[in-house]
Amino acid sequence: MNSQALSPSDLAIAEAAFSSVAEEMGESLTRSAFSPNIKERRDHSCGVFSSDGFLIAQAAHIPVHLGAMPMTVRTILDMAPFKKGDIIALNDPYKGGNHLPDITTVAPVFFGERLIGFVATRAHHADIGGMAPGSMPVATELYQEGLIIPPIRLVDAGKISQAAWSIILRNSRSPHEREGDLRAQLAATTLGIERVQSLVDRFSPEGVEIRFEAMLSHGERVIREVISKIPKGVYEAEDFLEISEGGKIKLSLEVKEDSLSFDFAGTDPESRTTSLNAVAQVTESACYYAVRSLAPLDAPTNEGCYRPVHIALPRKSLVNASDPRAVSAGNVEVSQRITDVALKALSKALPDLIPAASSGTMNNITIGGYDSRRNRSYAYYETLAGGAGGGPHQAGRSGVHTHMTNTLNTPVEAIPLAYPFSIERYELRTGSGGRGKNAGGEGLVREYLFSEPATVTIISERRKLQPWGLAGGDDGASGINRLIRANQEEYELAARETVQVDAGDRIIIETPGGGGFGPIVIN
Repeated sequence: MNSQALSPSDLAIAEAAFSSVAEEMGESLTRSAFSPNIKERRDHSCGVFSSDGFLIAQAAHIPVHLGAMPMTVRTILDMAPFKKGDIIALNDPYKGGNHLPDITTVAPVFFGERLIGFVATRAHHADIGGMAPGSMPVATELYQEGLIIPPIRLVDAGKISQAAWSIILRNSRSPHEREGDLRAQLAATTLGIERVQSLVDRFSPEGVEIRFEAMLSHGERVIREVISKIPKGVYEAEDFLEISEGGKIKLSLEVKEDSLSFDFAGTDPESRTTSLNAVAQVTESACYYAVRSLAPLDAPTNEGCYRPVHIALPRKSLVNASDPRAVSAGNVEVSQRITDVALKALSKALPDLIPAASSGTMNNITIGGYDSRRNRSYAYYETLAGGAGGGPHQAGRSGVHTHMTNTLNTPVEAIPLAYPFSIERYELRTGSGGRGKNAGGEGLVREYLFSEPATVTIISERRKLQPWGLAGGDDGASGINRLIRANQEEYELAARETVQVDAGDRIIIETPGGGGFGPIVIN
């Protein structure tokens, strides 16, 4: 049997079976993790890969993780031969990672002595060391951002490497949380191995390989068909990051008969003064996401979808940074701007389909200090939602995570139970969505009240440049970060800033709204 011989029903069963493996891995990770960032916000991703490192199936997790994970898996292929029970860990963005807080585990799957494929998890850890709690500092080089983990055998033939384990925990401000989250990743990885092995038992090793190729070919066919319906031509767009030294991201998008070419020539050089730099795989993730978003909801998501997509990235640029440039904000903020640029270019080809800009930032906040109630240090991380852009057919949703993030909020009830601060206000930001025939969604307001001293870092964008409207719609409101001292003195904070707070101080973050679509219709 070859891949062409699979019936449509056999193909559908295979796609559902392997996707369910990734989904079950994700549920296991969610339920067993320690940190609110993983167990409440679900800041993690899981996938199944072929023996040569191609993404076969994923769960509906984090787009910026999943588009980059194939490079991670192919990076670790150099560590072959693998043994049963091996689990590789890494976070180095210049060796397949995204940014340092994202630790990835990759494990080979064997059937007998035959290598069938790999399973992988990626989870955002609330602290992995560095110059500020939360490992998302206002940094200028990678070494300031935290512990750099090249590909290592965290588990060697079923036995945890205690030396590697100890190094990771010793470099975190919250080792108890890191240990719990890492063990949750190992459990999810082991579960994935077992589930793939059971499918090999069902389909046979040869049957699995046939199904892998059939799934990849199906993904490719779907995306080529999608591309074939886009008017042919070259569409250009640009947008900007808020960087004083130059933050232009420029894209020339060429639509051919059944393929797309993304060319970022003309993008500004990598930043030497901020961490607003994306490594190549993060940029690729954003491009893949933009293309995949055009496909039907029931379309597969695997690496075959990326075969018709070609990406050219200038070296040492904002979209293809070089070691050791800082990249922590590249994963969260530059990825959002690349998505904005890709969608803006597509809007010129598909004006009746593409919405206006969404908030365009993940509104990252990290908080760390010493919790006197528990007599231990802590680190906390979350991203905040904003407004979605209005579209040709409907208004944008309010208070949602958009595009490259697909996480949830941390429930306000959970925070004071675990940390020495609370959420005093959490509401939609009225009037922040851009006006239009279909208005942009509203951002939100989140107010933090501190009961003990802490270090707070905010990494955000769209504080000066507003999310753009389309087709005559108004821009959305830019965001605002504020500090109010206990004595009521008030300060506006920069888009990216680390501040020390005391008991009674408040941080208020107002996130951007989405752009509006179309001129306002007056009856």
